[in-house]
Amino acid sequence: MAESPLIWWRRQGLRFRLTVAASAVLALALALSASVLLSVLERALMDTVDESTLTQAQAVRVAADAGTLTSPITTHDGTIVQVIDARGRITHVTYGTDRLVPLLDAGARAKVLATGEATLLDGRPYAIPGFLRAIVLSADHGQTVVAARPIGEIQTSLATAGRVLLVGTPALIVLLAVASWLMIGRTLRPIAALRRGAADITHTARSRRLPVPQSRDEVHSLATTLNDMLARLEEAEQRQRALVSDAAHELRSPLASIRLQLEVALGHPDGQDWQETAEGVLEDTMRLSRLAEDLLALARLDERGGVPARREPVDLDEVVRRTVDRYAEVRLTACEPVVVRGDALDLGRVLTNLLDNAVRHTSSKVEVALTADGVLTVSDDGPGIPEADRERVFNRFTRLDSGRSRDEGGTGLGLAIVRETVRAHGGTVVLEDASPGLRAVVRLPPTI
Repeated sequence: MAESPLIWWRRQGLRFRLTVAASAVLALALALSASVLLSVLERALMDTVDESTLTQAQAVRVAADAGTLTSPITTHDGTIVQVIDARGRITHVTYGTDRLVPLLDAGARAKVLATGEATLLDGRPYAIPGFLRAIVLSADHGQTVVAARPIGEIQTSLATAGRVLLVGTPALIVLLAVASWLMIGRTLRPIAALRRGAADITHTARSRRLPVPQSRDEVHSLATTLNDMLARLEEAEQRQRALVSDAAHELRSPLASIRLQLEVALGHPDGQDWQETAEGVLEDTMRLSRLAEDLLALARLDERGGVPARREPVDLDEVVRRTVDRYAEVRLTACEPVVVRGDALDLGRVLTNLLDNAVRHTSSKVEVALTADGVLTVSDDGPGIPEADRERVFNRFTRLDSGRSRDEGGTGLGLAIVRETVRAHGGTVVLEDASPGLRAVVRLPPTI
């Protein structure tokens, strides 16, 4: 089956299509320009002939009215003149002009007189080569003045101009097409460099960047944007690799503990306290379960690209009350009505992670407060966190020396989940000194 022209056109290269399109537009523009030029030139030349002929005809009419016509009539520019009386006889002519047959018959003369415009006349029946432009004026005593001028030279000039345009226009189109091909190729050269640079970037050369042209144009902006994208992809890949490495490290410890306890129990079944072994395995299994849940939560946050799973009105005060009710050691000091947009489950997880962290490190009390401007605070009176480490603890799998014991139950992902979830909801979270203890401050934009 033959390929359609449209499909063939789309299969061609960008350089070819741009050159053909530019050449086609240029050819159309030049053709229209040539046509307009010839038309305007012809009109201008004809107007000049008509004006000169009219001037001669008016001079002859004045002489006819005054009765001072000479025989033959003298004209300085080769204009042919016939003076016809009321009976249709030719009375006066210019030298060499027919004295028997009028250039225009009575009907034609009347028509030209009515319109007042020059008419085109074939001069060959009157032994005059080429065409004539004829004008008719009415004089006294029923006389009519017919003045005509040959336009053979004008037609020759127009034909010559047409031939020049017919030859020169295609040559100019070809010349400009070649120039367009070269200029478009030069313009697309940076894009070809980008393509080669992109082809060189592999999984073994992730830190490579695309070449950025020196010119401050759209290609420069494209290369800069692509390099920024590569930097973000590289950063995301590094975070992913770090997460996989940290997750493998975190999973190895409970799995090794479970394996050791089971091997010891199976190796010495008679002297083994199976209930104690089961409790130890269960504890490690719970740690694995919490770690898997936190990893799944982070994966979902990364997959959504910093966007909440839902965008719906959430009564944040109701979420706070329901979550605090699950903790006997937590006191709710203030809970003003606040409505935010987002996902109620994600926001509940934020508060749960903050409360778990606070309960794990508090000495005696944990207090929660929510104000009408969307500020949620969780305070404890534990040992706190040094100011230099308050930002670092939001990184994934980060534990400070005081909290490194895995027997505490933390996975090192709670605060990372908190920050990314709050950011997805358009808010911020910081840690402050509570003197004593630590205060987590979450700010969420309330709906208006």
